[in-house]
Amino acid sequence: MNISVVVPTLNARDELAGSLDAIAEHVPDAEVIVVNGPSADGTTGMVQERDDVDVLVEMADRTINAARNAGITHASTDVIAMVNHTLSVTESWYDAVLEGLIEYDVVTGPTHTQLTAGIETENVESRTIKGRTVTYFNGGNVAFRREPLEELDGFDEYLEIGGARDLAHRLAGLEFDVTWDDEMAVRRDVGADGGETETNWGWKYRSLSYRLVKNYGLRPTVARRLLGHAGSDALAELRAVVSGDARPSEWLGTGRDVVVNLAGGTKDGLVARRLDRTDRRNPRGESASTNRPVTVYDWR
Repeated sequence: MNISVVVPTLNARDELAGSLDAIAEHVPDAEVIVVNGPSADGTTGMVQERDDVDVLVEMADRTINAARNAGITHASTDVIAMVNHTLSVTESWYDAVLEGLIEYDVVTGPTHTQLTAGIETENVESRTIKGRTVTYFNGGNVAFRREPLEELDGFDEYLEIGGARDLAHRLAGLEFDVTWDDEMAVRRDVGADGGETETNWGWKYRSLSYRLVKNYGLRPTVARRLLGHAGSDALAELRAVVSGDARPSEWLGTGRDVVVNLAGGTKDGLVARRLDRTDRRNPRGESASTNRPVTVYDWR
């Protein structure tokens, strides 16, 4: 089975080199597509000097979902995998992809993070919404048959975060099957991700409200989920204020961001739902992308 491996990257030359080394070692016959940019750390030169990258796509204004869609556009095989530039595929990864896609449309697996005290990993996550069972996948470790990506028009480029979760809802809506295989593992070394990042509360709630309203409409179950998430996070942040780990002004500012972006995401979700009334629910997908590559180096 031929496979294309898409690796989106931005200012992570050293981590990308490690990820590409692992792909070359464990999936030597893969078609490798790096979507870069706009990086300012010498990534372009490093990739050009390698002989194991088939396509380098340079983007001018990059979001992760635009980069994923650009990789899909330039892939030539019927199996397309996405690997995060900070992750390394393991020895069992390719066999797990092959076995999973015999029966399923999408296969994903865990990220093993090497910690001082051992290894931290992930487990499968699924939810049932409006009678639809949604199996979420790791956007930095997933392989698709081409058919579902084409039918759903790739990732929704409106979203800066949450694109993989949105696609999981849409896959379930069209009854494409997603499976989890513990053997389809990727590895993250200590410090490879630069440590913990601060939560972007605005985009977290804009993304959540947008994808729920776009996929299911503005119904009571959606409202309950949104208010439940907001209430849980508000309580957790309030505990941080009480314990002295956060200031009251920060809590109030976060609350304002949440309210504004819940409203904005809900409005934009309703607009998106009207713009694409088909079951794919993707008015800003691969075919409608305005984030076109600046340069494409194709060495195939």
